[in-house]
Amino acid sequence: MRWRRNFAKLADMNDVRDWKIPKWPFLLGDVLLLAFAYLIVWKSPHPIGKWEIIACFGAATLGAVLGIIPFLLDYRAMGKAIQVNALGAVAEKIQDLEKLAAQISSATNQWDVVQGQAEKTAAGAKQIAEKMSAEVREFAEFMQKMNDSEKTALRLEVEKLHRGEAEWLQMLVRIFDHIFALHAAAVRSGQPQLAEQITHFQNACRGTVRRIGLTPFAAEPGEPFDAGRHQVADAKDKPPAGAVVAETIGSGYTFQGKLLRPAIVRFREASAPAAPPPALHSAAIEPPAKEKEAGGKEDELPLGSPD
Repeated sequence: MRWRRNFAKLADMNDVRDWKIPKWPFLLGDVLLLAFAYLIVWKSPHPIGKWEIIACFGAATLGAVLGIIPFLLDYRAMGKAIQVNALGAVAEKIQDLEKLAAQISSATNQWDVVQGQAEKTAAGAKQIAEKMSAEVREFAEFMQKMNDSEKTALRLEVEKLHRGEAEWLQMLVRIFDHIFALHAAAVRSGQPQLAEQITHFQNACRGTVRRIGLTPFAAEPGEPFDAGRHQVADAKDKPPAGAVVAETIGSGYTFQGKLLRPAIVRFREASAPAAPPPALHSAAIEPPAKEKEAGGKEDELPLGSPD
């Protein structure tokens, strides 16, 4: 720090005029020496002797040297001033460098603080992201559980609906079997008005259930036997080739275009003449043989799956 203060003082003396040496003492000495040489020449007898010449030459030489000395000293002073100015400029540059170093140090400290804050912010953001991920996973698991429970509940409801649908289909089929048997009995009773009323009643009931997709159908007498749409009343009887339908003893049913139960028929061979079947009235009223074998249970009717 001392050299800084010295350079600061020297910087105030950077004017060359402050470094000039006064020349009048040297010029005065030079004049006196030249006057002394002149006096020697003037007072000495002529011709001048050797020692007088040496003294005059020495005085003149000394005066010349004395006249040159101040200029040499000025030259050195100017060199020193230039050096001092250069050192002052260097000192100023060094001071600027120190200021720059302080600024760099301050910026570095600020950068460290900013980096620390950024690391804290990044850590906080990471924690927030982890919490959000955990909450998203928990929410997804919760929604999956809710979805599974809703699916289970809907599956149960669908199964209940299917069971209810099967039950009311069984009841409707049982009711229409009885209506068909009642209609057959009315036709065989020989009372046209009663048969007509029962026919209107049966058609009205069939028109009503067609709205929900349940369609009863019967085979026409003389129609070729079709194993896909017809079935015999007795499972032990196998229709021969070319058999035709003799009569329908139980309606077939379709639900929304799907076959629930084929029509229950009696068949005859195609070459056999058509004859009125015996005891049609009693056969039409009684339930089919498969229903008798099932013990008369309404939930065991030979229906196909409504699906």
